[in-house]
Amino acid sequence: MSRPEICLHKNDVDMTKKEFIVKNYSEAFKLKILDDLSSGKYSKSELAALYGLSVSLINKWIKKFNRKDLMSKRVTVQTPEEVEQLKALKRENAQLKELLVQKELELMVERSYIEVTALAQGFKNVEDYKKKIKPQP
Repeated sequence: MSRPEICLHKNDVDMTKKEFIVKNYSEAFKLKILDDLSSGKYSKSELAALYGLSVSLINKWIKKFNRKDLMSKRVTVQTPEEVEQLKALKRENAQLKELLVQKELELMVERSYIEVTALAQGFKNVEDYKKKIKPQP
């Protein structure tokens, strides 16, 4: 069987082009969706499927109406050992940060001392002083 040919004239509609439909939802409809969601009767995905919406659109409405209570909550499940390990890592991190600050201060003091010494010895700058006075190994 051969395929029928489609003849398009100037006044005919080209059916091969996709037509996009822009949907505008009323405030009442949006609030109804959020009420259904808050009642616990439906989940976001169920409401999306029921009304032909996307979950991301429902999330936008949640943000628009400042309904943070309806946003998905992230829950971290940890064993007591993991909690203790995390606390220990945080303590160690704080200690290392404090040690780094101390070392940076010591380095600043050392650089300042070298600069003062170089100027007191009559050198123009620290680089000239370092070239002249090389530390013994």
